[in-house]
Amino acid sequence: MPKTALVTGASSGLGAEYARRLAARGADVVLVARDSAALEAVAAQIRERHGVRAEIITADLTTPRQRAKVERRLTEPDRPIEVLVNNAGFGLPLDFERNDIEDEARHLALHVEAPMRLMHAALGPMLSRGHGRIVNVASVAAYTPRSTYGAAKRWVVEFSRWANAAYAPRGVTVTAVCPGFTHTNFHERMGLPPGKEGVSDWLWLDASDVVSQSLRDAARGKAVSIPSIRWKAITAVARVLPASVSAAVGRRGR
Repeated sequence: MPKTALVTGASSGLGAEYARRLAARGADVVLVARDSAALEAVAAQIRERHGVRAEIITADLTTPRQRAKVERRLTEPDRPIEVLVNNAGFGLPLDFERNDIEDEARHLALHVEAPMRLMHAALGPMLSRGHGRIVNVASVAAYTPRSTYGAAKRWVVEFSRWANAAYAPRGVTVTAVCPGFTHTNFHERMGLPPGKEGVSDWLWLDASDVVSQSLRDAARGKAVSIPSIRWKAITAVARVLPASVSAAVGRRGR
């Protein structure tokens, strides 16, 4: 039976790139996102190029009933999921006090509660088989005070570090991926057109490079993957800066 990977936020950006890259390696894929038309477009491309199965699940992961569809798929014994990629996410303006609190609550649910619940669903079957891989897409914002986005991504990093230590000896690795600014449609969805993010060109990464390196790190069992030498250096400096300084730096780029 071919291995199967489930990817959330798979309709575009890093999620679609993870799905394509895993399919190119021979994995069947289950694509999860809210936009069924966009999901089907990605799935059709994958089927045509790679000759693997590409299943779609249309779901808003902040809605319990819809998220439950994905949890059930992760636990199906006859169609096991070998790789889970928790990638779904969105950004908000950094001015927390001006943001709608319900938007902030959905933001927290998608970045923290959803990956926690999907990991919990996936872990049981993976541990019983003695193998599996979980990739949680975080951000270098985890190392820089950056409103609720940075706080949520810090949770992802710390939970992944603990989970990898706890479950890798039992055959299931957990890797938090911390890319820097990456060329996807993430910023455009926040209303920022290309070139208007206030970030120097040399800081930007290509999605294909982020996915390739992070999958290599996950295969090696690394708990945290920062897919760029320059961003490794930046995060190392950010960890020792005073919060007031790093928060000011973090306001650049949205």
